[in-house]
Amino acid sequence: MNNAIAVFASARRNGNTGKFIDWIAGDLGIEVIDLSEKNISPYDYDHRNINDDFLPLMQQLLEYEKIIFVTPVYWYGPSAQMKIFIDRTSDFLDLEELKDIGRRLRKKMAYIVCTSISSDADSSFINSLKDTFEYLGMKYGGYVHANCENGYIQENYRQDVNSFLSSVKESAYV
Repeated sequence: MNNAIAVFASARRNGNTGKFIDWIAGDLGIEVIDLSEKNISPYDYDHRNINDDFLPLMQQLLEYEKIIFVTPVYWYGPSAQMKIFIDRTSDFLDLEELKDIGRRLRKKMAYIVCTSISSDADSSFINSLKDTFEYLGMKYGGYVHANCENGYIQENYRQDVNSFLSSVKESAYV
């Protein structure tokens, strides 16, 4: 499947969230971009950070129809790396020369892959990302969550992952 890509944001690439997305990405045959390998600065009202890795990464992501956002749930929200990445989309709203790039997010499909130590992803976490996707004009395709309270146990998530994989594979680009 070459119409999807994953954006991974966690403090540990080989932790629970990394293992979870590697399984999913392997089944989908997609690339996983690790935000910790990128130099992406926090949002800056003066846009002094315009030459970091954010714009080239967004240009790459915009080549895909489906973008999977991957993060553990920390304190009812995404990881700091994911939050910085999402905050930077404000550049597309502020800078006239970037508005056309930002508009290309419209109609992209957005998905969430997440882990936590709870039976399900907290609704405030999911809703904050869904609201962000809606604000950017993206279509929300769903999420899959792994409860890692007792560690990463892949077999526990098989049914949910199979359903998620079907959703990603079957969703039509609109």
